[in-house]
Amino acid sequence: MATTEQPPAPNGFNLVPPPGWDVIPLHAGTKEAMDRIVHKAVKQLPVGFPKDDVPKARLKLAQEMKKVVRRAAAKGGMTLYLPTERLHGVALPVSIIASEPIEIPRVRPGSGPEAVLLALASQTPGAKLRELDDTAALRSERDVPADTARGIDVAHRQVEYVVPIPDSAPDQYLTFSFSALIAPGSDPAFYDTLVELFDAVMSTFRWSYA
Repeated sequence: MATTEQPPAPNGFNLVPPPGWDVIPLHAGTKEAMDRIVHKAVKQLPVGFPKDDVPKARLKLAQEMKKVVRRAAAKGGMTLYLPTERLHGVALPVSIIASEPIEIPRVRPGSGPEAVLLALASQTPGAKLRELDDTAALRSERDVPADTARGIDVAHRQVEYVVPIPDSAPDQYLTFSFSALIAPGSDPAFYDTLVELFDAVMSTFRWSYA
C-alpha cells in the first residue's frame, strides 16, 4: 500500500529588519554581535565627544546591551532585533524578540493549528488572524502600563504574532514580540508609526527549509 510522506517542517525562518537595525542571536555568536553593535555605537558618538570619556561610554553601552540581551533570553528569546542607528536623529526605543518554538496542545483530537489560534483569539482582546508566508498567524496589540510590582518599569506598546510551524510534530509555534517604550506625554501617532514598521517587517517573514 502506498503511503503519503509527511511534508518536511521548516528548519528556520527569514525576517528582514529595517535599515539601521542589527540582529543578535541569543544562542551562539551573542558576544560577537554585541561587540559589533557597541563598536558601531561608539563610532557614532557626536563630533567633539571627549576622547577621555570614550572608554566610559563604551563600558556603559556594553552594560546596557547585556541587560537587554539578558531580558530577551529570560523571555525565551532565540533572536533579538534592535535599531542601532538613529532615525532622523532619534534613537528608537524599540525591539523585536523571536522566541524559541513552543508546543501548544491541540484544542481537540483531529483539530489543527488554526483551531488553537481561534481559541487564543477568543481569549485575547483585539487579536486578529493574519497570514504569513501562506501560514495562518495570530496578531495582537496592547498598551502595557508601568507596574513596578511586576517588574515593568516603563509603559510600552506591545504587538505579538503567534505563528504555527507548518507540519511540525508535535505542533510547535513561534512568537514574535515587538515592544516600544512609551515616554510620558508622547504623541500616540508616533507609536502607531512604529507599529506599522513592525507589521512591515513581519510581512517579509518567510520559512526556510533544509
